[in-house]
Amino acid sequence: MDLLRISLVQTEVIWENPDANRKKLDQLLKPLRGLTDLILLPEMFVTGFSVQALSLAEPMSGTTVAWMLQKARETEAALAGSLIIQENGNYFNRFLFVSPNGDIIHYDKRHLFSMGGENRYFTNGKSKGIVHYNGWRIALFVCYDLRFPVWCRSISDADLMLFVANWPEKRNLVWQTLIRARAIENQLYVAGVNRTGKDGTGIGYAGESTLIDPKGLCLLDMGQQQDAVATGTISLEELMRFRKKFPVTDDVDLFEISF
Repeated sequence: MDLLRISLVQTEVIWENPDANRKKLDQLLKPLRGLTDLILLPEMFVTGFSVQALSLAEPMSGTTVAWMLQKARETEAALAGSLIIQENGNYFNRFLFVSPNGDIIHYDKRHLFSMGGENRYFTNGKSKGIVHYNGWRIALFVCYDLRFPVWCRSISDADLMLFVANWPEKRNLVWQTLIRARAIENQLYVAGVNRTGKDGTGIGYAGESTLIDPKGLCLLDMGQQQDAVATGTISLEELMRFRKKFPVTDDVDLFEISF
């Protein structure tokens, strides 16, 4: 598939209330049926960025994963976003990519936000998440990962990066700058979804969800809209033409990441 339609869902997440957030998203997703290929939700889209893992975590067989499967079928689009998952005695900030056919690929957040205490309650991931969907290679990342270009580095293994976030308003310039940088340095598209409103700790979020092309140009800018959905279309053929015309990866430095 050359063209991929991406819908960014920018919303105020109701603090630690999964039922209310799923009901809210039901209404936001309903008009998208048949009109998009990929729907991107914020980080911890049913709870907000909470470290109350013990009380809020769900298993992979839980309500929210089942809801994601249902919504992917109903909208005929992949549904992607992160939530708190409990597995084998550990808690993960897990980015789930759920395809309409029922396939689930996941990525566990690698860089836990120690300044917010996330590292005290969650286990970090040990591997990258690459999804093959409709002919696209899609790399999955969560919020704080954006600050780590070595981890995000693509050596011709991805065409699109997805970032889901609860990125505070006071650091919005950093969000906007690094999203664009990851697109330029890796010669790929980047979609980033951030929440809006205030969380239960009083931290404010201004959205600024966006879709950036490989040259660093903004294809979608949602600004500070609340409870809004915007859809943009990206082209794999255009990406390949640009890479062929300006083959930066021919001169790239190779490296290995150790754990």
